[in-house]
Amino acid sequence: MNELINYIKLRTSIQPDEIELIKKHFVFENIPAHHTLSEAGKIERYIYFLIDGIVKGFQNIDGKIVIQQFVNEQDFFTSLDSFMNETPSLDYYETITDCKLLKLSKVDYDFLQNKTNFWETFVKTVTSEHLNCKLNRVRDFQTLTAKERYVKFVNDYPKLALNVSIDNIASFLGMEPQSLSRIRKQLTI
Repeated sequence: MNELINYIKLRTSIQPDEIELIKKHFVFENIPAHHTLSEAGKIERYIYFLIDGIVKGFQNIDGKIVIQQFVNEQDFFTSLDSFMNETPSLDYYETITDCKLLKLSKVDYDFLQNKTNFWETFVKTVTSEHLNCKLNRVRDFQTLTAKERYVKFVNDYPKLALNVSIDNIASFLGMEPQSLSRIRKQLTI
């Protein structure tokens, strides 16, 4: 829980009584590797904060798995549109490694929204951070070569590069696994 409290404190001010509300409303879970947390076609009921481990977010597009997100430690994730609007999700989220996480239900989210001073500002800040990451990713796809995208990925996320399969990394970077293998060989020579 301390990881979440520190994460919040880095983004907004929070009062001691609000910290107690966070502790009351977030639920801790240990989740094994390769466990599905969210499924397309179902309504997302939780927002998750990943304390430890790696999670992938993806869609199944015409039978092909397209990795859209890797969630690293100390970050939030959910199928946001589904969670906020209670509509069927398009996304899947699955643990890659054993994970420790905190989850918050929609009812508890709404409670924090209505009963605390910090929550709205905090949510806007985190949403803005995530939007900037997505915009940077789009820019990288438009301006960087496949090799440059891989080098940036390794530099920005060394833990992911070591713990995520080449197939998943290739999908995330918008290339075939064979192309990524060739790039990796070029870089080790």
